[in-house]
Amino acid sequence: MYVTLLQQFNRLHPRAYSFIELMRLERPIGIYLLLWPTLWALWVAAEGMPSSANLIIFIAGVVVMRSAGCVINDYADRHLDGHVARTRERPLASGRVQPKEALILFAVLIALAFGLVLFTNLLTIGLAFGGALLAALYPFMKRYTFYPQVVLGAAFSWSMPMAFAAESQSLTPQLWLLYLANLLWTVAYDTQYAMCDREDDLKVGIKSTAILFGDADRLMIGLLQGMAALCLIIVASQLKLGGYFYAGLAGMLLTFAWQHWLIRDRQPAACLRAFLNNHISGLLLFIGLVADYALRATQ
Repeated sequence: MYVTLLQQFNRLHPRAYSFIELMRLERPIGIYLLLWPTLWALWVAAEGMPSSANLIIFIAGVVVMRSAGCVINDYADRHLDGHVARTRERPLASGRVQPKEALILFAVLIALAFGLVLFTNLLTIGLAFGGALLAALYPFMKRYTFYPQVVLGAAFSWSMPMAFAAESQSLTPQLWLLYLANLLWTVAYDTQYAMCDREDDLKVGIKSTAILFGDADRLMIGLLQGMAALCLIIVASQLKLGGYFYAGLAGMLLTFAWQHWLIRDRQPAACLRAFLNNHISGLLLFIGLVADYALRATQ
């Protein structure tokens, strides 16, 4: 239904739809990948059920900040996207949206995100500035370092300390282990994503972990996923989580195995499928976490 509505909107308002594309709202995978870790953090911080206000604030914040990140990313890459097969039809690269319009939209989205944070507390507001800096910094990293995926991981994980701060007004050691787990996982799945464009990126001079790892890319993805799982196991041990959580983690590991099968030949389309599958990875872990805390509440 969502896709059908967007298609109808595109037919009626093609100009406005270009801004939807610029924010990538027609491709919600990035929202999911940002949402699940945010909800992990909220559930752990609340020990089972976060406040309704924080749920609304952070779900809305995920949508707004992911949209802002896409806008500033395409602004930074507007002269490069036209040389990459997968991105040459993006609104800025194709000229359907002007750079000035993109910057205005980015400013509006950041203002909306900041408005949401004002409903939390001072610690969360302070952390929000770090998140905005990381979101603005990431798109430019691929020009200067082979580790833009690490910066993306830091940015995509920053909602987790903010969620902890909003829900419990504290930043515990378990939070930072969750943060590290998500950062490692993000580098793994964004390397899968970068494998789709490796040949084009080499031609135009874009750097990525997929290029850095070279023939060791699949091995490094596996190591990153394994280290992320280890961090999650340590968190579960410290929080005394039970069987439902580990069932969710087992489901996550099965998706990782499926992704490795998909990328075995490094075909771009299969690497994209592997990347998209990470939505299920995060969802399964979240389901296990929710079920575990729900079981605690009944005991």
